Amino acid sequence: MTMNLGTINDAVANAVPLREAIVFRDRRITYYELQQRTRRLANYLLQQDIGFNRPRQELQPWESGQDHVGLYLYNGNEYLEGMLGTFKARAAAFNVNYRYVDEELIYLLNDANAKALVFHSSLADRVQAIRTEVPTLSVFLQVQDSDDGLIEGAVDYEKALAVSPDQEPDVELSADDLYILYTGGTTGMPKGVLWRQDDILIAALGARRTNGSVLTSVDEFVQRAIPMDRRSLPAPPFMHGAGHWNALQMLNSGGTVVIQDNVRKFDAEDVIDIIERENVSNLLIVGDAFGRPLADQLARAHRELPTLRNIITGGAIMTAKVKEELISLLPNLNIIDSAGSSETGGQASHVSSAKTGVSTGQFTLTEHNAVLSEDLSTELEPGHEGLGWWARSGNIPLGYLGDEEKTKRTFATVNGTRYSIPGDKVRLLADGSLELHGRDSVTINSGGEKIFAEEVEQAIKHHPNVFDAVVTARTSERWGNEVVAIVQLRDGVEPDSSDILKTCEEHIARYKLPKDFVYVDEVFRSPSGKADYKWAKRLADPGTEPQ
Repeated sequence: MTMNLGTINDAVANAVPLREAIVFRDRRITYYELQQRTRRLANYLLQQDIGFNRPRQELQPWESGQDHVGLYLYNGNEYLEGMLGTFKARAAAFNVNYRYVDEELIYLLNDANAKALVFHSSLADRVQAIRTEVPTLSVFLQVQDSDDGLIEGAVDYEKALAVSPDQEPDVELSADDLYILYTGGTTGMPKGVLWRQDDILIAALGARRTNGSVLTSVDEFVQRAIPMDRRSLPAPPFMHGAGHWNALQMLNSGGTVVIQDNVRKFDAEDVIDIIERENVSNLLIVGDAFGRPLADQLARAHRELPTLRNIITGGAIMTAKVKEELISLLPNLNIIDSAGSSETGGQASHVSSAKTGVSTGQFTLTEHNAVLSEDLSTELEPGHEGLGWWARSGNIPLGYLGDEEKTKRTFATVNGTRYSIPGDKVRLLADGSLELHGRDSVTINSGGEKIFAEEVEQAIKHHPNVFDAVVTARTSERWGNEVVAIVQLRDGVEPDSSDILKTCEEHIARYKLPKDFVYVDEVFRSPSGKADYKWAKRLADPGTEPQ
């Protein structure tokens, strides 16, 4: 059987049909029901002439031979059904950020050549406003989450499923079928990363076991799924990779995906209630943006959460201070740092616990990972001077949709090996461990010194009065650029920049210290918890336009 997300979902459903696949509010969807609903969606799309166009061997790495279906949705069962149903039609789903304004939506949908859009009714006015600007859009499926009526030409999602047959779609799925993930665009315009499904399964969606071995057949997925009893709550939005990666990992392994009730923002009280009620074993969050309110709420509520064994964090830094607080509140907890990107899948992980101790930004160099020199001429050895590019080989993307230049720049061949090099700077220490410094695109060059924004943010967050912080650059006559910190304080405390600087001096060199502080009521982040550096740049340096 073909290593394809649709094929695996059907095989797991046949093996454990009555097990809960998705729990969302009052809905408890079994694997059998998920199989039927996704087949119905696939058949509806096929009836609308949406699916497969050209085989992979006829295409360049940055080209797609499938129709594209945008998912403009909040978290819910429909998002995961939308992905799986689209895959079963041999079309390619892609993520649409529900915070985008009209101009951004128009850019994204045209860049993706979107042919169909699945969207919530609460977002229908945005769809109505931009639809004429996206000439490729012809199919509109509207998911009712409000009292808003259907826009002209749209079909109610549930009615579309009801009138479609639930038999297996008449298509031949392939390991070459595409999975598309649009990058967040926090420092530039978003780009669609093209993966073969066989590759993304190994890189991020559960085919690679924690011991490094790889599942090579659908039957191996089924055998793993039969005894599975894990229940995972992915708190980030499914419109970003981390959230739906965790959900698809669960579905591919026969586990249960539990979705928080509040789909508009991270609600720590809601999440804790659901973990307790649904016996959740794994929780996915995004760094301090989710970890800080979670720790504060646990301290207030005095909840023990006996079933919760793992908190997985990725996409943004979780500082050691927040980890220590969480572990002190839940002593049996493992906190797993997961490092990776849209262009690499999962690259490395690190566990902090009461037994192993707590650390942040330290990983082990594993198979198919390398540190490359600045000029991409060679692999660096342990203990090298300076920083290098963190790169991954093996199961990596084909390229960026419609962008030959960026594809060749990010997916480079070094000494005969093709690597994905998304832009993270690291140091490979003498003992073989990796020290992660951060994304080069948000590095600040001040007086000739490179300063990593995330390193300064961590130093600021050690101060007990700081709730959140984002660091950016401001133009400076003396330094070229200078470091500016955007800081959200805890409720009821007064700004004291000099005291925050004293704390920072204990963790970073003086040349990295912020030259100025801007205090805000709330640090603006994407729904996934990632820092919005465009917003920070505008706030710190309003006279310039961030690139």
